[in-house]
Amino acid sequence: MELLNKSISKMKERPIKVVQFGEGNFLRGFVDYMLDVANEKGFFDGNIVLVKPIEYGNLEMFHKQECQYTVYLRGIVDGKEAKEKRSISSVADAVDAYLEYEKYSELAKLDSLRFVVSNTTEAGIVYDETDKFELNPPKTFPGKLTKFLYERYKHFNGDRNKGLIMLPVELIDNNGKKLKECVMKLAVLWKLEAEFSAWIQEACEFCSTLVDRIVTGFPSEEANAIWDECGYKDQLIVTAETFALWVIESERDIKGDLPLDKAGLPVIFTNNQAPYKERKVRILNGAHTSFVLASFLAGNNYVLESMNDNDVKTFMEETIFEEVIPTLSLSKEECEEFAKSVVERFYNPYIKHALLAISLNSVSKWRARCMPSLLKYVEKFNKLPKHLTFSIASLIAFYSGRELKDGALTAYRKDEEYKIRDDQEVLEFFRDYSCKPTEEIVEAFLKNENFFGCDLTEINGLMNVVISDLNDIKNLGMRTALQNNLK
Repeated sequence: MELLNKSISKMKERPIKVVQFGEGNFLRGFVDYMLDVANEKGFFDGNIVLVKPIEYGNLEMFHKQECQYTVYLRGIVDGKEAKEKRSISSVADAVDAYLEYEKYSELAKLDSLRFVVSNTTEAGIVYDETDKFELNPPKTFPGKLTKFLYERYKHFNGDRNKGLIMLPVELIDNNGKKLKECVMKLAVLWKLEAEFSAWIQEACEFCSTLVDRIVTGFPSEEANAIWDECGYKDQLIVTAETFALWVIESERDIKGDLPLDKAGLPVIFTNNQAPYKERKVRILNGAHTSFVLASFLAGNNYVLESMNDNDVKTFMEETIFEEVIPTLSLSKEECEEFAKSVVERFYNPYIKHALLAISLNSVSKWRARCMPSLLKYVEKFNKLPKHLTFSIASLIAFYSGRELKDGALTAYRKDEEYKIRDDQEVLEFFRDYSCKPTEEIVEAFLKNENFFGCDLTEINGLMNVVISDLNDIKNLGMRTALQNNLK
C-alpha cells in the first residue's frame, strides 16, 4: 500500500501564510483541519509550515509523507453517528528550528506570512530571563518568537503592514496576553531598540483563544482498517471527535484576515472570550465534575456507560439545564445549544473516557467548575441547587480512604480498590477525616478555605443537606441515594 503523499492528496501550491510552532496531534486535528477546509472552500488561500520548536524528536515521517496526513472525525451529530475523513493538503513543509535554523529563520522574511500559531504546552508560555538572543534559536518559545519577530521587523524595515497575528492555543487563561507580555519583556531584556517594541504594539496582534475538541491522535488498534478505507498508508493520521469550537479574542477585527466563519467553521470572533470560557468550564467541565464521582460509585467506569445509565444521565442533564445554565452570562439559547452538543459528545462511542481519569484533582476542579454555579444559583434563587449540593457529598464519599501511599489515597468501591490522586494536602485531609463522623468531616471540609477560598458553611443550610446526602450514600449506597436525589 502506497504511503500518503502530495500526489495522492492533490496538494495545491499556495502562499505560506501560517508558521505553526508545534506539530502535535491537537494542532493538526484542529487548527490545520480548519485552515484546510477554508482553503478548499476558497476563503483562505494559504499554506502552513510546521516548526518543531523543541530539540528532541524528529520530522522523519513528515518528510516521508511530504507533510500530508489524514484527519478522521467521529462522533454523534443530531443523534446520529457521524464520520468524516479529510486528507489535509495545506501543510507545505516541516522545519526543525534547531537542525535547520537558517531555513527556519528565513520564514520570518516571507512577504506572504500573516499568522503564527502555537501549542507548546501550558508550560511553553513563560518568561525566562536566562534565555539569550544570541542562541540560534533561543531556548523558550517566547524567546524564539521574539527573535523571529525581530528578524521580520529588520527585514521589512519596520513596515507596519508586515506585522503578524499570533494565535496561541496553549491551555492557559489569556494565552495571547501572556505571550505578548513575555515578548515585550524579552525585547527589553535583550536591549532591542524601542522602535521594535513600538512595532510589536502597533503592527502585531496577540489573540487570546479558547479551543475545544478532543483529539485522540493516532488510532493504533484501528490503523490497518482505516488505511484500507482510505486506500493508502498514513503514519500521521489523527483521529478526533466531530465537535469543535474556536473562540478568538482580539483588540482589532481580524475576521477579514481569517474568514473561517465564512467557511462554515465553528469559530467565534470576539473582544471578550470570558463568557464563552465560563460556558465551557461550567457546562462541559462542570458536568464531568458533578456526575463522574457519583457515577463511579454507582458502578460505572466510563462516560459512555454513564450516559447509558438512566439515573446518572438524568442527574447530569438536570444539573446542566436546571442548575448551571440559569447562572450563566450568555443567553439561555446559546447555552442550551452548547449543552446539547455536550450531551452528544458524552455519547461518542469512539472516545473511551475513564471516570477515574476524570477524577484526578477533583477538589480543585469542583472549586473552579461547580462552586461558581452553586454560589450564583443560591444568590439568584435563594435556595440550594440539590444536584450540585449532592455532588459535594459524592466527592466526600469518593475520597473516603485511609491509606496514603506513593502519592495516592486508597479507597474501595464495595470490594474493589481504586486510587485517588490529588494534591498532598487534600489526600492528607481525607486520610485523617475519613474515619470521623459524617457531621465532623462535612463541616471540616466545607470550612476549609485552602480548598474553596471561603467558608462554605456560611451558605444557609448547605452543611445540613450535605450531611444528609452523605449519610444516604453511606447507609443506602450510591445508587439509592442518587435515585432519592432525583425525586
